[in-house]
Amino acid sequence: MKTNRRDFLKTATVAGAGAVAAGSLHGCNATEVTTLHEIKEAASRTHSQRFNMCGFSAPPLDRVRVGFIGLGDRGCGAVTRMIRIEGVEVTALSDLRQTAVDFSQRDLDRFGLAPAREFAGTEDAWKGLCEMDEVDLVYICTPWVWHTPMAVYAMEHGKHVAVEIPAARTVEESWQLVEVSERTRKHCMMLENCCYDFFEMLTLNMARQGMFGDLVHGEGAYIHNLMGYNFRKPIEDRQGDSAYTGMWRLKENASRNGSLYPTHGLGPIAQMMNINRGDKFEYLSSMQTNDFGMLARANELAAKDDFYSEFANRNYRGNMNTTLIRTALGRTIMVQHDVTTIRPYSRIHLISGTSGMAVKYPVERIALGHGWMKDDEFGILREQHAPEIIKRVGDMARQVGGHGGMDFIMDWRLIDCLRNGLPVDQDVYDAALWSVVAPLSEWSVANRSGSIDVPDFTCGSWKTNVPHEINLEHGGNTAVLELTIPRGSNQLNIR
Repeated sequence: MKTNRRDFLKTATVAGAGAVAAGSLHGCNATEVTTLHEIKEAASRTHSQRFNMCGFSAPPLDRVRVGFIGLGDRGCGAVTRMIRIEGVEVTALSDLRQTAVDFSQRDLDRFGLAPAREFAGTEDAWKGLCEMDEVDLVYICTPWVWHTPMAVYAMEHGKHVAVEIPAARTVEESWQLVEVSERTRKHCMMLENCCYDFFEMLTLNMARQGMFGDLVHGEGAYIHNLMGYNFRKPIEDRQGDSAYTGMWRLKENASRNGSLYPTHGLGPIAQMMNINRGDKFEYLSSMQTNDFGMLARANELAAKDDFYSEFANRNYRGNMNTTLIRTALGRTIMVQHDVTTIRPYSRIHLISGTSGMAVKYPVERIALGHGWMKDDEFGILREQHAPEIIKRVGDMARQVGGHGGMDFIMDWRLIDCLRNGLPVDQDVYDAALWSVVAPLSEWSVANRSGSIDVPDFTCGSWKTNVPHEINLEHGGNTAVLELTIPRGSNQLNIR
């Protein structure tokens, strides 16, 4: 991982684009090419569970010292959310860009908090953060290629990990996360914030109460027009410009033909179906359209600006991917991925059972019987069946923000679990499983939508693992801090 990041991303993309036609897909390193055969082999490998991390309770931490790696739009927002949670101390900040570190340091200073140690300027600077004794939790918000290497290194150095999605890009990386988490007994939670959105939490609680009957089918998606963002030129010295350093996300989407970002839609449905805790993914099949827009946009931009010349006149991934998953209990899940057409944003979030169904997009609706509930009935149901976590911190989450509040609920819940020694909602098996859908879908697309078995990262313990609790039967005692800056002062008031 010593390759310069800009050169690495460029090389990996070129290698990946050429490799697809040869029956290969690019891997984590610039020199690594993962063949379709290797994906199939890694998916079918066996593993002896060293320790079951599902339901694992680490020793409680009254004070959670957090180090952040990656301080772009996601990372700097996480810093400002975390300081509003009781017991959190931001002890370290890391980014390749010193300007990004400076930005988050100013946020700490604005609220009268002590400056964090800095790790910036070199490709390996983040390792120093992971090696600090004064860090309990490493919070990773970097480009995807760094997620697994950083998470593994942090756990190897005795740290719990919270890692942005996807937690892994390859099948082998998913196995690495599982094996290292089991061996070190450190949490590795993927930061799937959509599991904490308000409607998703409501329907999860209803499913746990059996209100939909036996669950039969679910649908999730990531339909989000990112064409403008993906082709936006980054400004390296400006924070929060909503562009991707080194054009990394365009390069991912240009060269990998599959469901690259499945977890937003898939995670909440998997939780409702108790996947890894009573059921498991058995196999999947994936189909992809051709590209009907990315090449045209690249060529149009390249004709006006030489910066885009490397993206012109090349093969691009298809626009819409549809992946179907069948579970061991005979349920089905559809997951869609489209970030390049003008369709309105949707994660679908549809669950269908023998007694009812729910769908979130384009309008939140629930049917318990043969017709949709009327607005007044739905309002009463929402009030009665919202889980305790929403009642406890939902209003403050809406004020703090982060995708409408779900980011803050996710962060609060993680810290509350660590402070009370509770299992985390999304364990390493969830991180590995939800992420592995991407490389498996690439294999299926390249094989005329052939089905491929999904690895059982729990090694059979899914049969006895129990669902995580969502109604704060334990814990829930972590306060939310209202932070204000007194006029003419840089000191923090906590009310």
